[in-house]
Amino acid sequence: SMNARRAPDDPVEWLNRAERSLTQASHLLDGVYLEDLCAAAHQAAEKAIKAVLLKRAADYPYVRDLGRLLARDSNAPFPDTVKEEAVRLTRYATARYPSPADPVTRAEYEVALKHARHVVEWARRLLAEA
Repeated sequence: SMNARRAPDDPVEWLNRAERSLTQASHLLDGVYLEDLCAAAHQAAEKAIKAVLLKRAADYPYVRDLGRLLARDSNAPFPDTVKEEAVRLTRYATARYPSPADPVTRAEYEVALKHARHVVEWARRLLAEA
């Protein structure tokens, strides 16, 4: 069921969490900051990457920098497109906190959501493989 939880070291649990973050990121509701949705998009990609690292039995550091996270797994390199999209999401790691940065635009949000969706879809395909 949707409410069942798996062990915290189960890649499927991380992918489930990634999917939930992606769902959050895609709900453009009145009164929601785009920064918060971009932060959820970043979270979706981070959890998806950790799902893959767990599937590959690779340790991962507790970092929000997705480029550093991807650099962990040298024996099974990540596709360049996944790397590029994940790295672009890193700027939203702390987007939910007050900041002097300019507000996120609708166009930037759409791009962040697309990147996150691609990373999660890639992880989903990879976890589906035997």
